[in-house]
Amino acid sequence: MTGSRVVALGHYQPAKVLTNEDLAAMVDTTDEWIRSRVGIRTRHIAGPEEPVDELAFQAAGKALAGAGLTPDDIDLVLVATSTAIDRSPNMAARVAAKLGMGAGPAVMDINVVCSGFTHALATADHAIRAGSATRALVIGADKMTEITDWSDRTTCVLTGDGAGAAVVEACAEHEEPGIGPVLWGSVPEMGNAVRIEGSPPVFAQEGQSVYRWTTSQLPPLARKVCEKAGVLPEELAAVVLHQANLRIIEPLAAKIGAVNAVVARDVVDSGNTSAGSIPMALSKLVQRGEIPSGAPVLLFGFGGNLSYAGQVIRCP
Repeated sequence: MTGSRVVALGHYQPAKVLTNEDLAAMVDTTDEWIRSRVGIRTRHIAGPEEPVDELAFQAAGKALAGAGLTPDDIDLVLVATSTAIDRSPNMAARVAAKLGMGAGPAVMDINVVCSGFTHALATADHAIRAGSATRALVIGADKMTEITDWSDRTTCVLTGDGAGAAVVEACAEHEEPGIGPVLWGSVPEMGNAVRIEGSPPVFAQEGQSVYRWTTSQLPPLARKVCEKAGVLPEELAAVVLHQANLRIIEPLAAKIGAVNAVVARDVVDSGNTSAGSIPMALSKLVQRGEIPSGAPVLLFGFGGNLSYAGQVIRCP
């Protein structure tokens, strides 16, 4: 049984930027109120011509280019999203079609909301270890602004749009696995704390419940992810958490004990992009050269359902 590794990353954000000052003209809020409560300054907004599969396609193309691969080199496409309005064709099939994949890849969407990308990454790793895939394209993409209630100042200040993608392939026999064991789970009885419900669907959450759960219950789980990977928290080069809220990210990162790690804070400029947040933040850190190749990085997603999933990967 062989392991797998991330070989390249890519990300995409729409050009339109919505500032806190823009929001203050729409609802009863201020730049100071938003920054003090969630730490966000700006977020990117997709237009009608940029559906979820377009965001995913753009990020995927960059990841493939970074890996030096063609679309036909991929035999598994996984798209983590909770904002696909249409049920079929799914986003993975649409991305495969946009990329011109002619080799008949397996195509699956994974809806675990904010922890979708880390669930999808684990699924790709498992498929490669089992021998049912050789190279996978793993994408997190969400168009959160399409399901945002713009009259609710507690949630509309959070959301943004974007996508991130990773190319995952089997390790050579002599190589150490580049994706560590996943730790995943959920708290079903608290699943309603984060919701995307109704017709049309609307995002809502119980902010205080989510904050208490993330800051109190998740640190030991994140440390257990490191333990499963055989890595001490102080050995981590970077920590990339779901970019939910700066007031959640900073305490959680501190409680993990990753004292030498770069902590991703992309939420400040991008807002909460749900499944897109972890791959997008990681791609930016790698693009800026802030993580050495081969260094251990903790990925940890959490949110809707109240679900979580995390693994330690080696930086491409």
